[in-house]
Amino acid sequence: MSRGPLAAVLTANTISTAGSSLTLIGVPWFVLQTTGSAGRAGIVAFCATLPIVVAALAGGPVIDRIGRRRVSAVSDLVCAVSVGAIPLLHYAHLLDFWVLCALMALGGLVHTPGLTARSVLVPHLAEHAGTTVARASSLFDAVFRGARMIGAAVAGVLIAVLGAEAVLLLDAATFAVSALLVAAFVRGIPGAEPQPAAEKTSFARYRAELAEGWRFLTRSRLLAGITLMVMMTNGLDQGWSAVLLPVHGREALGGAAAVGLMFSLFGGAALLGALLYGAWGERHPRRVVFAAAFLVSGATRYVVAGLTGTAPPLAVTMVLAGLGAGVLNPILGTVMYEKVPEELRSRVSGVTMAGCELTMPLGGLAAGLLVDAFGVSRALLAFGGVYLLVTLAPLVFPAWRSMEREPVSRSEPALPGSASAVRPRRPSVK
Repeated sequence: MSRGPLAAVLTANTISTAGSSLTLIGVPWFVLQTTGSAGRAGIVAFCATLPIVVAALAGGPVIDRIGRRRVSAVSDLVCAVSVGAIPLLHYAHLLDFWVLCALMALGGLVHTPGLTARSVLVPHLAEHAGTTVARASSLFDAVFRGARMIGAAVAGVLIAVLGAEAVLLLDAATFAVSALLVAAFVRGIPGAEPQPAAEKTSFARYRAELAEGWRFLTRSRLLAGITLMVMMTNGLDQGWSAVLLPVHGREALGGAAAVGLMFSLFGGAALLGALLYGAWGERHPRRVVFAAAFLVSGATRYVVAGLTGTAPPLAVTMVLAGLGAGVLNPILGTVMYEKVPEELRSRVSGVTMAGCELTMPLGGLAAGLLVDAFGVSRALLAFGGVYLLVTLAPLVFPAWRSMEREPVSRSEPALPGSASAVRPRRPSVK
């Protein structure tokens, strides 16, 4: 047993996710600074997230064929190139708007398979390290939350001091370091290498493997309910992070530093929430904890931002929302690892992620158009109202009761994990 590979993946995720948080704030701010248009910021968000659905949908079998370690490393390298090219082309006066959209689309296309590859490795890494899957899953999500907190705080400060271009260059460097860590240190794990195919590789076989993931999705009411709920909340969260909070920060909170602070408070509290769930969460009913956490972490942010014009009320709300958000992915990740057979995890994760992220392109685009048409306050309240309705699902529909721990039945369909928020890798809350 060795904890080295698990530590390497956790470290790579910390660095890569912190860098992604730089982009999360840096790109919208860059677009708002250079164009002044919330609508164009929404278009960029649309271009960045639409390929995510395609990659998640088709990537599962590809990940198994190429190998999870290789996919993770190559994904981060391509992301480094696509993000780093934005400021370099801008400095050279060659960055047309369509080029920016194309670069963001390229990053979105390759980023998701890398995240999926690392997440489905968690059970193998946990076994190799001699720890439980639930604990490793909580650590995995805690790293994600903590890295977002650090990245958001750094991004806000760097944008204010150096400009959005420097932030994007730093993000490119973090992707490169993450790729090096996974390529060099995640070795000796059979599940990280290419998986042998039972049949000769062909388009027909690929399509059959993809269909297996879809069958898992459609045969379980709980699985379908999770996917539909997270699909809606991820779209709303994309509108929040890519358009609504940056515009609200520019108009009412005082600038990029305040936006970075809000993301940082949310990420720090979510880290604490994930750690608390890892320590004590399994003692309580999953459905009750999940429903309560989603209600706290969802609509409250939008409503408070829409009704207030100062930072303190929103800061308090972001802390409370983060605590709730921190427990969501560990619950859904644990359900996935318990129920889905190892040989199907990549394709099941890819299919469910595609469903969960289906509305993300529309979320950013809709937010930008609503802000341009009606103002940011009304757009925030509209998004918050929809969010509240969606998060009532676990309390209303009986299928969610099967979220609790049960013995695995070979005759029943397996369950995947999950919102972005949390973000979104398992289907996840963004």
